[in-house]
Amino acid sequence: MDFIEVLKVILLGIVEGITEWLPVSSTGHMLLVDKLFTLNASTAFKDMFFVVIQLGAILAVVVMFWKKLFPWRVQKSTVATGEKTSDGMEIRATKRSIIADKNIFKLWLKVIVACVPAAVIGLILEILDLEKHLEHPLIIALALIIYGVAFIVIEHFNKKRDLPIKTTDDISYKKALIIGAFQVLSLIPGTSRSGATIIGALLIGIDRPAGSEFTFFLAIPVMLGASALKILKFIVKDGVLAGAEIGYLIIGMIVAFAVSMLAIKFLMNFVKKHSFASFGWYRIALGAVVIVTLVILPLIFG
Repeated sequence: MDFIEVLKVILLGIVEGITEWLPVSSTGHMLLVDKLFTLNASTAFKDMFFVVIQLGAILAVVVMFWKKLFPWRVQKSTVATGEKTSDGMEIRATKRSIIADKNIFKLWLKVIVACVPAAVIGLILEILDLEKHLEHPLIIALALIIYGVAFIVIEHFNKKRDLPIKTTDDISYKKALIIGAFQVLSLIPGTSRSGATIIGALLIGIDRPAGSEFTFFLAIPVMLGASALKILKFIVKDGVLAGAEIGYLIIGMIVAFAVSMLAIKFLMNFVKKHSFASFGWYRIALGAVVIVTLVILPLIFG
């Protein structure tokens, strides 16, 4: 592995870890970073890398929300053994049993329902190989700006609303499907998967912490499926991964995992006290910079 290329992979991992969970578009940011510090790898590998690296970020969600995601628990209880001590005291023993949390099973069913729209549309785009046509800097910039404006407008509107849904348990299957429909918008680079789903959640009355949590959980099956599809496509079309490419993937995922742990903690604390409007302004500013530096200036100076 080339040292400079490893540094680029680490940078991409940092960018992924920060932006995967903030509503600013991780894929859009990684594509823009790659425009500035181009990773010396094949187009096919990078197409796969930008998706699979997100598995590191997904693992961070699993670790941080394990108790809310894993439905089985070990329950301890004290039971009588039917025996007595020499002084007549009843002997009791500790019994361990596995119990299932029905609410967590319901949560996973809601997540599966929410996955359906993006899974169907995403598979169609992948089969038709249309994604590469959406990776132009201008498309990314416009998506950043449009959804940045959406965040500002929605948060301004929500100042006068009481968002009644405060926990993921209160999200209905219908609302989960609506959130999933919004997730389809994130198939356009620059939109942000978390940004699209959070906007959908806010519009249908789900508050920021609950909407953010559901977005995190929704990312697990979505990114696992997308990564598996990308790896399969790469192997079928381009053969096995080279040793250096495997190393780049592992390094990128490790960095993304570590940075995601911090980013998730930051976002969950942030949304309890602040709106998403500041992210909206950031998106607009970044979109404007991208248009000027990667679209207008190249046209002027050739």
